[in-house]
Amino acid sequence: QVQVVESGGGLVQAGGSLRLSCAASGRGIRDYAMGWYRQTPGKAREFVAGVSAVGATTFYADPVKGRFTISRDRTQNMIYLTMKNLKPENAALYYCVADPPRREWWTYLRDASRVQYWGLGTQVTVSS
Repeated sequence: QVQVVESGGGLVQAGGSLRLSCAASGRGIRDYAMGWYRQTPGKAREFVAGVSAVGATTFYADPVKGRFTISRDRTQNMIYLTMKNLKPENAALYYCVADPPRREWWTYLRDASRVQYWGLGTQVTVSS
């Protein structure tokens, strides 16, 4: 059974930085693509960033490009989301996700209805 557990959320001032962590476990987890989503009350979950199983390929949602960085440590089965220059609109519940090896894995990872494993989320609050 694959599990992902987020940590690192909290309160930060606008313009500040925060790093989220996600610990992954389960058989074959190193071969899973992983990523981050976020959700605010009343809205659908929104893709934020994704990383390939090897960690060589990353991709981002347009609103976070240039400010957020996703990274992966395969030796520790961890992924991270470093967020810089945070804005009040970045406040959300951030979820870590994992998806098993597939062809065109990137199409699955960026589709909330198709991603297989989800964490419980970590809250990010940005004060103005």
